[in-house]
Amino acid sequence: MDPVTVLAAGHVNWDVTLRVDRLPEPDGEASIRSQRQSGGGSAANVAAALAGLGVDAGLIGSVGDDDNGLLARRELENAGVSIAGVRVVEGAETAVKYLLVDDSGEVSILGNDGVNEAVTPADIEPDRIRAADHVHLTGQRPDTAAAIAQVASDAGVTVSFDPGRRFADREYGETLALADIVFVTDREATVLLETESADVAVEDRIVVITCGADGAEAYTPDGSAAHPGFDVDPVDTAGAGDAFAAGFLATWLAERNIDRALAYGNACGALTASRDGARSAPTAGAVEDVLSRRS
Repeated sequence: MDPVTVLAAGHVNWDVTLRVDRLPEPDGEASIRSQRQSGGGSAANVAAALAGLGVDAGLIGSVGDDDNGLLARRELENAGVSIAGVRVVEGAETAVKYLLVDDSGEVSILGNDGVNEAVTPADIEPDRIRAADHVHLTGQRPDTAAAIAQVASDAGVTVSFDPGRRFADREYGETLALADIVFVTDREATVLLETESADVAVEDRIVVITCGADGAEAYTPDGSAAHPGFDVDPVDTAGAGDAFAAGFLATWLAERNIDRALAYGNACGALTASRDGARSAPTAGAVEDVLSRRS
């Protein structure tokens, strides 16, 4: 089994992005201006973005044996992601998400879950997890996330966790307690502080709060840091948070510099938001160009 530096675990989707003139109101209508398809899913997006930044990346997830699953796996392989940990479920449909993107870059999502949560605790391969230097968990079955985090923690492998939009609806306390880094949006941070797991989630670990166009903040055992972000004209904000997480992790794991990690993550997120598609994460060269213009 080839070791990877970062192993991402969670959803692998196929995205259909519809650019619309506006997000429809209830009983309203919008016009579709363009349509494109590409791979999606938070874990897959992070893995692809890490590979684009030159980080060895692998993936744990699941797809169906349909055409969308084949396309999703092929795209990940072409991006340089190891998909040896991706389970293909026979006779099942890959999750498809329909992303509605308006002229300001704001996104609304419709979708079916398909088999993007077919990986159970019984399906995980401990040796694959132990071979990684770091494990990044995204929204998925809470019991699977906790099982992966436990194996990693027991092996001395650091863990990050981005619970995603459904954070308030799922019991992620066990995973939060084991995470060394937690990523949340400013909206999700409110939920985090209201949970019974808040104390274990913010002590002795890094909590990173992304604030969209206003940049990001990090709270660590040694203090806090903030970065204002970069001014861009948003085209499509889908995947920007995943690109931020990839950029932050790539830098933090290599340099252990919180200010540099925030700046790098914000540059990745901003560049992704300025392009079409959740898989538009930039190369390391493009990120360094943005950072050099700011300095």
